[in-house]
Amino acid sequence: MRFAKRLDAVPPYLFAELERKVAEAERAGIDVISLGIGDPDLPTPPAVIEALAEAARDPRTHQYPTNHGTEEFRTAAASFYRERFGVELDPNGEVIPVLGGKEGVGHIALAALDPGDVCLAPDPGYPPYTSGPVFAGAEVHYLPLREENGFLPDLDGAPDAKLLYLKHAIDVARARDLIVVHDNAYSEVAFDGYRPPSFLEAPGAKEVGVEIFSLSKGWNMTGWRAGLVAGNAEIVERYRQLKTNLDSGMSEAVQHAAAVALTHERDFPREISEVYARRRDLLASGLREIGLEVRVPRATPYFWVPVPDGHTSASFTELMLDQAAVLVSPGDSYGPSGAGYVRLSMTVPDSRLEEAVDRITKALVIIQS
Repeated sequence: MRFAKRLDAVPPYLFAELERKVAEAERAGIDVISLGIGDPDLPTPPAVIEALAEAARDPRTHQYPTNHGTEEFRTAAASFYRERFGVELDPNGEVIPVLGGKEGVGHIALAALDPGDVCLAPDPGYPPYTSGPVFAGAEVHYLPLREENGFLPDLDGAPDAKLLYLKHAIDVARARDLIVVHDNAYSEVAFDGYRPPSFLEAPGAKEVGVEIFSLSKGWNMTGWRAGLVAGNAEIVERYRQLKTNLDSGMSEAVQHAAAVALTHERDFPREISEVYARRRDLLASGLREIGLEVRVPRATPYFWVPVPDGHTSASFTELMLDQAAVLVSPGDSYGPSGAGYVRLSMTVPDSRLEEAVDRITKALVIIQS
């Protein structure tokens, strides 16, 4: 059979490969602790689950939804942005539900890019930042995020492009006729009083771009596929036109539950952040005792850690899986500039994190002896 060449233009999806490795090890009878994928281990808030069950019993939610989104969902999203970020959104034209942040990131490239266009993407970054543009036939220009620059991109040397996956680039976007797409998937998981901002808070943001917001991490809703695109009304409308030709929209039962999350359960992310803060401190302490260099995160349920001397991202990842039965993500899977790092997730219980550190310690001692 002959298949589309675009599928060969991107590597196998990172997290699917990590899942495959875990399944393969577990079939061999190995107890793997997976710190490679950021999938919350704790449940969705009960009120959100009850809202879904209630809505699912309503026959009106059994029919095709509208890609425009229910008025309840759009109003809840606008209310959330007003109270959380101080951002005013028109629920009738500046908000649209999407099937999780991943769909938003991947599909917006199809709405914004033509074959031959250039997309500026942070490196390292979420894999769909590059696969989406490649599927659209565009070229990807990496903007390296280096530790010596505080992991901030250098925009001065970037080529002309139409789509930019970066924050705080409004002036650059205006000057060069770019569309800015901010992936705001982790703003609700933050520590020590830090409250991450929205791109849309910046003056002029809605003139040049949109933000993709996800409920996945803040409300433990990865499996629900609930998110939204908000901001520039023209981009939102063009995205809606794309969706009408690709899918039939988010289930209205899920939209009702998501609206409850954004309103009645608005404080839940602060509770879950306390859990991750505890795990962060636990993991940071353990990694430092091992001798790994640790930069403690102010937000997100992840650590980005340089590998020990003498290792590459791939060799250290392999060592951890083979010798410690701990799965981590190789940094260069997120882009060339991720070489020399691994990513560790905190989305496992405290006891498993402690065991993971213990296993890693023993593995390194054996290797070094």
